[in-house]
Amino acid sequence: MRTYERIFGSGPKGTLISISLLIVSYYLEDYIGLRKIFTNDVAKYSAIIILFLLGVALLIWSLKSLSPEDRGRKLVIEGAYKYFRHPLYAAFLLFINLGIAFLLDNLIYLFWVVILFPIWSSIVRGEEKLMKNEFGEEYHTYCKNTWRFVPKLWH
Repeated sequence: MRTYERIFGSGPKGTLISISLLIVSYYLEDYIGLRKIFTNDVAKYSAIIILFLLGVALLIWSLKSLSPEDRGRKLVIEGAYKYFRHPLYAAFLLFINLGIAFLLDNLIYLFWVVILFPIWSSIVRGEEKLMKNEFGEEYHTYCKNTWRFVPKLWH
């Protein structure tokens, strides 16, 4: 596994695609004419704050669970990695991107969030293949018990 892949994984490619689709959504917003998500500003800003705090908390928990220098060298299945195979990506997909959609307050951005899940799933397959090559059956078993971006709360 190359150093770049070990440290950054699928992040740069996924981020570029996510931002590109966000920009497309922004330009399509006026043409499609979907309605706003919120009718109440207090609910809107409360949801945004909660989502951003959860996203930041998951990011910090992910970094504490597996430091950047151990990525690709050590299979961690505790901490955030007990619940998510890709907790850094999950922080953005589940919380931060949804917070952005709420901030921009149009249904098109909820579609953007939903569309990102299969796109990121496709992108991380290459990263997971590298991990399977590196850690073999142990990683395969881990994949069976832990979902990519959404916590599997039962086993």
